[in-house]
This record gives sequence, structure tokens and C-alpha cells, in this order.
Amino acid sequence: MTADAVRPAPSGARLSALARVPAFWVVAALLLAGAIRMAQIAGRLASAYPVATAAAVVLFGLLAVPFWLVVAELDFLEREPIELLVLAFAWGGLVATSVSIPASTALEDLVAKLGSPHLAADWGAALSAPSVEETAKTLGVVAIVLVARAQVNSVLDGVVYGAMVGLGFQIVEDIVFAVGAVALAGQGDQIQPVIATFLLRGFLSGVWSHTLFGALVGAGIGYLVVRRDRRPAHRIGAALLAFLGAWASHVLWNSPLLGDGVGNGAPALLGVLLLKGLPPLVLILVLVRRAHDREADYYVERLGTLRDPELITEGELDALRSGAKRAAARRYAGERAGRAGRRAVRQLQSAQARLAVELSRTAELSETAELSGTGELGRPDGPGGVSAANRDDVRERRRLLRELGHPEAIAGPRSWRHTASTIVTTIVAIAVLWVALSALGGA
Repeated sequence: MTADAVRPAPSGARLSALARVPAFWVVAALLLAGAIRMAQIAGRLASAYPVATAAAVVLFGLLAVPFWLVVAELDFLEREPIELLVLAFAWGGLVATSVSIPASTALEDLVAKLGSPHLAADWGAALSAPSVEETAKTLGVVAIVLVARAQVNSVLDGVVYGAMVGLGFQIVEDIVFAVGAVALAGQGDQIQPVIATFLLRGFLSGVWSHTLFGALVGAGIGYLVVRRDRRPAHRIGAALLAFLGAWASHVLWNSPLLGDGVGNGAPALLGVLLLKGLPPLVLILVLVRRAHDREADYYVERLGTLRDPELITEGELDALRSGAKRAAARRYAGERAGRAGRRAVRQLQSAQARLAVELSRTAELSETAELSGTGELGRPDGPGGVSAANRDDVRERRRLLRELGHPEAIAGPRSWRHTASTIVTTIVAIAVLWVALSALGGA
């Protein structure tokens, strides 16, 4: 992996630093314009259907929480600044949504004029919405690059920011659709259409909807920005391919294909969801896995050069490479030392991740210093002591873990409790999914 692809940016970007970038003010102006436009739409909805609007905001707001946590956790080793995550989410929810609502309608009308009303009725949503919405969301990832280029230093960063833009768009659009369903029902300020929309567009479709499409586009932008070891034509081609993949996935999702279903009832509805949504989901999961593994290998290799078991052991190096193994290490600590043990292992892993990023950055500074003849200033253990604080933090976390009788953050043997919990959770999830599918399939 090239240094350009994983160069860690200085941690803790703040709005004050962003404000010094001219592009930030352009983005801020667009966000303000989008906020005003969406506030006008929200005001009309709330005045006409106050109960339904409140219900939609609560339901989809709650849905955003697990999605946010999962997306933010994707890049555990080098977390993105919260300011930029909020900026990405806001772009999707305010700018992309406010632009897409009128633009999609206008493009659908154009399809009717250039083609036919029948074509627009069948394929208008499939042709207009993806073209407008994926372009607007892609510009959101580009905006993050322009505002904070140093924070986009891996393909996985692009995935995270793209997914956050998509999540913001998904939540706000679903709220508008939910209240729109109330208006179409024509039965007054009722919440039943909101619940139906939540089950279909949120609970069942959310996994492979805008968050997924945004992640795919973000991967392409991330590749374009960080893979300087590849030819420009290759990087641009990869970014275009990612955009076309997101666009095609969105077209398939909105298309009338399988509109008549593959039968009746819950199994038929599940079949349609899987046939339309599973291919892009599998694609982005493969891309995320590859990007995560490349980044993890790079950072873990830096930690391995320390050869200090007080900072990280061989078992912890292995656990830190994988999200599943990190979770297994926390679970094992929880079994041995309770909730405090689980929390202590997570804090140790976070401290080790920060140390890995710092070591990577100072290693590059060391190379720069050697080339410029400044000697020791860039070395991790040089006079600057740039990673001393992070090393001390890791040692303190390990001391706390030792006091709990669990000195090493490694994954233990799989326990019967975890197996039983997994089985029960799976059964409950299937039952909830079946109830939702049955309710919508019979509607």
C-alpha cells in the first residue's frame, strides 16, 4: 500500500480550521440555502399534518442512529472527525434533497415530453431520480475533499463520507415521502401511512438504499483522490465506474422490473427485495472489506515495529486487524471482567489505533526530515516526542485493564452464551422481518 493512500491526517479537525478554507464557505452557503428550502417544505408538512410529521421525524430519526453508528465504526483505526461526518450528513439531508426534489420532477416531465406519458409513468422515477440524486450526493463527497483534503487518505474514508451523505439524504427524503403518503391517503392527519412507509422504505429497504449507493460513489472518489500511484486515467475511470454502479443500482431499485412481483405474500416481497437490493449490497461489502484490510495491514504493521508488549502484544496485533476479532476481544473481556472489562478493552483498542495513526504520520515526517537534512525532528522517538502522549495513554489503558484481572485484549474461545445469544437474536430478527413483510405483502 502506498504512503499516499494511507497518509494519516492530523487528528481532531475543528470548525475553526475548516473556516480557513475558502471552499468551506461555499459549502456553508449551499447548506444554508438547502436548510431554508427544507425548512419551508417541513413547515408546510407540519402545518397540514402535525401528528404524522412528528411521527415520521421520530421514526426515521431513530432509524438513523444504528446506521450512523455502523458507518462511523467502519474506519475504526482512523476515525473521521465528527465535524466532517455532520457536514456530510447535512449535505445529503439539506443540499442533495432540496436540489433533487424539484430537479427529479422536472427531469421526469422531460421524459414524458421526449418519450411518452406511459414511459414516464413506468420508467420516469427510474431514470430521473438516480440521475439527479446520485449526482447531488457525489458532489457532497467532492465537497468534503475540497474542504478537508487531508482527512480523505484512504478508500475507506471515501466510503464513510459517501455513506454519511447517503444517510442524510435517505432520512430526510423518507420523512418527506412518509408525510406525502399521508396526503395521498386522503384520510387526514393519520400515522398509519407513516408506519407503512417506515416499514418499506426504512426497515426493509434502508439496508440497500441511499446509504449504500453513497458508499459506492464514495469509494470511487476515495480511490481517485488517494491512489496517486495509479495513472490519472485509471483513477478517473474507477471513479466513473463507481458512479455508474451506484446509478445502475438505483435505476434497478426504482425500475418497474418485478413490479408485479414474483407471487403473493411475504415470500414474494422478500424475493423482490433480495433480487433488486442484494447485488449492490454484496459489492459494497466486498469493497469495504478490501479497503479495511489494506488500511488495517498498514497500521498494524506500524504498531508491530514497536515490539513492546506494554503497548501491544502479538495477540492484540491480530485482533486489531479485524472488526470481528476486535468485537470478540471486547466480548471475551466482558465475560471475564464484566462491563468494565469490555469498556476497558475498547478504550485500549482505541488508544492503540490512535498510536498507530500517529506512528504512521511521524514515520512520514521522519522520511521528510531525512530528505531535507533536519535529522531527528520527525522520528517518533526523537526530541519532538510526538507520540509520547499516545504511548502513555496506551500504557494507562493497559494498567486499568490489568487491575480488572484481564491484561490482554485478545479474542477468547467462543462461548455457549455468545452462540445462544446469536441464535436467539437471529430468530427474533427473522420474526420481526416476517411480520413486516406480511403486513406489507398483504396491503
